[in-house]
Amino acid sequence: MAVAVIFVLGIVNFALNRAVMACNHPVLRAMPPVLKAMNQRFSLVIEYLMLVAGMLLTAQGFGWGAVGYGLYSMMNGFSAWLILSGRV
Repeated sequence: MAVAVIFVLGIVNFALNRAVMACNHPVLRAMPPVLKAMNQRFSLVIEYLMLVAGMLLTAQGFGWGAVGYGLYSMMNGFSAWLILSGRV
């Protein structure tokens, strides 16, 4: 059950990542196009590695893997909310 919850959180994290990268934030506008494209790919790779690590740790019986990924998702959601709402 915990692995399924982590998987759903991973989908949400990927969607938040996509939304932040697609927004018209001043920091993202100031980036050169090549750097912005590299940043998008790199952030998706990191997102994927975090998801796989959380799922593997939880599947092996390490409860802190689920807790860690849950905390990561909360921080990711909070930072995406700050960026998308224009508070940062």
